[in-house]
Amino acid sequence: MKTYIYFVRHAKSLFVPSVDQERARGLTEQGKRDAAKVTDLLAEEGIDVLVSSPYARAVETIQGLADHLNKKIAVYEELRERPIASLAYDIPEEMVQQAIEKSFTDADYCLTEGESTRMARERAMPIIQSLLSEHKGRNVVIGTHGNIMTIIMNGLDRDYGYGFWKQTTKPDVYKLEFEEERLRKVERLWKPQES
Repeated sequence: MKTYIYFVRHAKSLFVPSVDQERARGLTEQGKRDAAKVTDLLAEEGIDVLVSSPYARAVETIQGLADHLNKKIAVYEELRERPIASLAYDIPEEMVQQAIEKSFTDADYCLTEGESTRMARERAMPIIQSLLSEHKGRNVVIGTHGNIMTIIMNGLDRDYGYGFWKQTTKPDVYKLEFEEERLRKVERLWKPQES
C-alpha cells in the first residue's frame, strides 16, 4: 500500500529583525501569489490530511489548499524549523551557510545555542513515522521549511543533504512515495519558473 507525503517548503516570507517575531513571520505579496499556485498544483492530488510547522509562513503557504479542500491543518511543534544557531544573535550569513553545510556531514554540529541535525531529526522523525502509520494509503501535505525538510529527507535517504537543501526554492513541493514506511521515490512537483 502506497502512502504519499507532500513536503511544501514555505513561500517567500517577510523579514523581521526581532527574534520574538520569527514564528509569526508571514508571507510577502510574492509569497502569497506563490502560495495560491501551490494550491492550484495540489488541488487535484487527492489530499487527505494537512499538517504543518507552527510557524506562520509554513501554515500560510498551505492554508489556501486547506480552505479549498475544506480541511483543517494539524500543527506539530516538532516540525518547526531547525535553527543552526541561536536566533538571539546576529550571525553573518556566510557563517550560517558554512554551519549548515557542516551539519550535514557532522550530525552533532551546530553553532552556539543552535540545534544539530541529530537533535532536529530526533524530534521530527517520530512525527513522520506516526503520520505514515496513522495515514497509511493516504496523501499527506506537510507545510515545512528548507532545513527541517532536508533533515527529514536525509533521515530517510542519506543522499539528501546540503547540496539538495541549497537548490531548493521558496516555495518548493516534493512528493514522496512510501511503501509501508520505506521511501521509494521522490518527485519534485514545483517548477522554479512558476514563481
